[in-house]
Amino acid sequence: MKEALDRPIMAFETARAWNAWLAKNGTSSPGIYIKIAKKDSRILSITYAEALDIALCYGWIDAIKRSFDAQYFLQKFLPRAPRSIWSEINKKKVLQLIKAELMHPSGLAAVAQAKANDQWDKAYAPASTITVPPELEAALKKNKKAAAFFKTLKSSNRYAILHRLHSAKKAETRAKRLEQYIGMLERGETIH
Repeated sequence: MKEALDRPIMAFETARAWNAWLAKNGTSSPGIYIKIAKKDSRILSITYAEALDIALCYGWIDAIKRSFDAQYFLQKFLPRAPRSIWSEINKKKVLQLIKAELMHPSGLAAVAQAKANDQWDKAYAPASTITVPPELEAALKKNKKAAAFFKTLKSSNRYAILHRLHSAKKAETRAKRLEQYIGMLERGETIH
């Protein structure tokens, strides 16, 4: 790992240990990186899925994943910001956690806040179900070179464009992004 990190690194062997840490520090910590063992390492470690479910219970969210070494990767977890956008996947997870009565007051407060400020209803689709917005379809029909390159994009670059278009809050922001992405596609450029 070459660059300095903005949060401390911690390791948890079990989901119970991460849960206990959040119960004690969840309202005061600005976030951490969890050192998670890779599947092939055979090291006792919390899994990413376990860490995310527990984070959601406390109103926290996953962020950037970074490489660490041959046996571990780092996953950043932070308290959810008041206006952060929810994913459909995390909404489903939270509804299951609520039904299982696993949510903590801070996690329920994050859900209530998201519902109050409309972020809950603006949740974004996962890569598997996200659609091409009509205005992008129309722009691609007008620009054959951009359309041809768009068809060659790997899923991560395709999703990056679609997500950024869908998440634009203002029509003018969406139009500006659309123009930018059509230009990039025409030049054979990608976001990642």
